[in-house]
Amino acid sequence: MIKEFKALRGKGHTPTLLAAFLYFDFSFMVWTMLGPLAPEIANSIGGLSASQISTILALPILGGAILRILLGFGVDNFGPKKTALIAQMVVASALWYAYFRGVNITYNELLIVAFSLGFAGASFAVALPQAGQWYPPNLQGVVMGIAGAGNIGVVIDFIFAPKIAEIWGWPAVFLVGAVLSTFIWILYLFMAKDAKINTKKRTIKDYIKLLKDKDTWWFSLFYAVSFGGFVGFASYMKIYLMDVYGDEMAKFGLDFLKENNIKVIAGYFGALTIFAGAVLRPIGGAIADRMGGVKALYIFYGIVAVLAIINAIFTLPFFVAIIVLFLIMANLGMANGAVFQLVPQRFAKEIGIMTGVVGCAGGLGGTALIKTLGWSKGVFNGYTEGFLIFAAVVGIAIIGLSMVKTRWRTTWGMVAGGRI
Repeated sequence: MIKEFKALRGKGHTPTLLAAFLYFDFSFMVWTMLGPLAPEIANSIGGLSASQISTILALPILGGAILRILLGFGVDNFGPKKTALIAQMVVASALWYAYFRGVNITYNELLIVAFSLGFAGASFAVALPQAGQWYPPNLQGVVMGIAGAGNIGVVIDFIFAPKIAEIWGWPAVFLVGAVLSTFIWILYLFMAKDAKINTKKRTIKDYIKLLKDKDTWWFSLFYAVSFGGFVGFASYMKIYLMDVYGDEMAKFGLDFLKENNIKVIAGYFGALTIFAGAVLRPIGGAIADRMGGVKALYIFYGIVAVLAIINAIFTLPFFVAIIVLFLIMANLGMANGAVFQLVPQRFAKEIGIMTGVVGCAGGLGGTALIKTLGWSKGVFNGYTEGFLIFAAVVGIAIIGLSMVKTRWRTTWGMVAGGRI
């Protein structure tokens, strides 16, 4: 892996790559901040059902999915930098509003704020093409992995948000997010630079044309599984751990952490499981650069499917479950990097719009997973059915890889410049 990272020296534009990483990192942090805050907000507003809580968690993910199409269009027509600055301004405004409304915010207002945070999730459609346009095909896996590793922001959420909420109240978390988002807007303004490449202005017809290409749908499926799985589990992780392992975490917190707030403890363990997927995305891209994206996805998806079934069928001891969840998130994160090792090779000239389309699919996958887990809990008072459904979808993705691998390798894979 070190060889791939060293290959970046002297290539592309490092300040832009760093700016893209930071922009996506802090955007991802505020995009998923409702996950670790859901129990605190639910207690503050009062009377929220499991369905309403899952809606609060799912709405930023859904908003991010839809808005990725819009921002992808903006990247191709106005450039990544202008698009990012406008989107970040919307996010900062929503966070400032939520902070000033504080505990007086209503459920309907919170839904509007949640959807507005979708602009942060849509940053994916800007950060990745902004960075990728500066680098050659043989480095796309590691470059896209570095830019996409900004999803480590969700780890920051789970570590700090519950503790900040405990000490100063949950509105203080929105204040921190608002300040950081404003700071990143300024940083991006001065660091990021659009690559000097010839890009075609995009119209609705271009989207329709792209949707007629069957590879668009295959990539959408693969990313709906990998990124959708990652962001879906990340958003629901704290609630899941509190529901299933609340007593074990409470005992561990008192014995070893000297902490008796189960919400804070769940945040720590949630951060641990999510950390793997966040930091290993560049590794997944680098592995795909070396062995080929298809073969890498076979491995990552296969491990995820097996572990999801194990977690569904067996009642695992707490720390065994944490290891299983850690490995699931790790392989989903690496699968994200592998998918975007392939996308720029197949759709190099449409990378902005394609990133938006595929990113939309990823957000929709995450929304579906959150609602599936909430449905499983509400109907069966557990998560077995939710994990089994997810494992089945991963299995469908593996079958899909078998259906496309030969055609990909013998058609566009022959001229893409990277390993398929």
